[in-house]
Amino acid sequence: MRILIWLLRALVFFVLLGFALKNDALVSLRFFFETEWRVPLIVVVLAAFAAGVLLGVTAAVMTLLTQRREIARLRESVRVSSLPHEAPRPVDYPRTL
Repeated sequence: MRILIWLLRALVFFVLLGFALKNDALVSLRFFFETEWRVPLIVVVLAAFAAGVLLGVTAAVMTLLTQRREIARLRESVRVSSLPHEAPRPVDYPRTL
């Protein structure tokens, strides 16, 4: 099974390497104030991919942190509810001594 996974990884690597080698043409990225960068197309594609991965990981981490806080809150409420409580006081029990 490990050999199959490594073969699949090698295949993906070589496909992406071929894609990068075939898309080495320069593209112009135009920004504000007549600023222009000329970079290879693969740099633009990889930057967009990296930005997407970063955005996805950030969203996943935020969801994970929210779930951990909720789990901690629920565990605390279960712990507090399982503690032995005082016996209920009668209605006419004096509040002050």
